[in-house]
Amino acid sequence: MTRESLLIQKSIQGDEEAFEEIINLYKNYIFAIILNFIKDYNEVENLAQEVFLQIYLSLPNYKEDNFKGWIGRIATNKSIDGIRKKKSKFKEETLKSEYDLIDKINLYHSKTPEEILLAKERKEEISKLCKSIPKIYADVIIKFYLDGKSYEEIALEENLTVKTIASRLYRGKNMLKEKWRTENETL
Repeated sequence: MTRESLLIQKSIQGDEEAFEEIINLYKNYIFAIILNFIKDYNEVENLAQEVFLQIYLSLPNYKEDNFKGWIGRIATNKSIDGIRKKKSKFKEETLKSEYDLIDKINLYHSKTPEEILLAKERKEEISKLCKSIPKIYADVIIKFYLDGKSYEEIALEENLTVKTIASRLYRGKNMLKEKWRTENETL
């Protein structure tokens, strides 16, 4: 019986010193395998502990064949499992942070019924006022303020330059201000 076989038998019977000797014999080998998969030294140490625990728990099932190869497979499998756990944890954290961000945005942007009603009334009033100014200005104001389109989007739709859209928007706003003042002065 080889020294290795004797240490394995004693470890199976509960001899802690024998298992400690196995650890001392193979710790550099285990670390080398894990380091091929994981570069963080702290994680390597944690995984090495898991490997040695798995070796200890699995020793009764060991068929005397190639002990070094057997513990090498355990170290490799634990390393792969460690990588999978890390990826899974990263995905979960990423998803959680994305969902938290979406919830915050929704909470921030959610409007009260009063705000919704006021916005609707403002839209209706702006639409009504736009009917009293020339169509070329009214269209730009409606697309920008009510439909939420950018200068560039409106320019593409109208087949005009962005500068023309900005100019029409400026002139249209001034016309609306005048109409607004005129209507409110008569009230």
